[in-house]
Amino acid sequence: QVQLVESGGGLVQAGGSLRLSCAASGRTISSYAMGWFRQAPGKEREFVGAIDRNGAGTYSADSVKGRFTISRDNAKETAYLQMSSLKPEDTAVYYCAASYVFPASGINQYYYWGQGTQVTVSS
Repeated sequence: QVQLVESGGGLVQAGGSLRLSCAASGRTISSYAMGWFRQAPGKEREFVGAIDRNGAGTYSADSVKGRFTISRDNAKETAYLQMSSLKPEDTAVYYCAASYVFPASGINQYYYWGQGTQVTVSS
């Protein structure tokens, strides 16, 4: 019932910042908790963080705590992942997804997915 499109990926040097956006169409994203995942070459898709329906609550994976901030603007039908202090190991395809429950960190708990956007962090 909702379609998601990520944008904002690109190449950035270590220590830099980047903001990813997830634009939604169809059903309003206020109906969903929103999550971010990433997948590096040769590795399984892993949870990055999530935000509840109204943006009041968030939680993140230990690997990104203190560096990544998840937010949303329901009026703009957009969720965000602000990344700072980027490291080469953050290099991955990043995906946004929508869930009916919060908190949720499992891939199977998310029902709608974007196409992904590449983030590459150079040394």
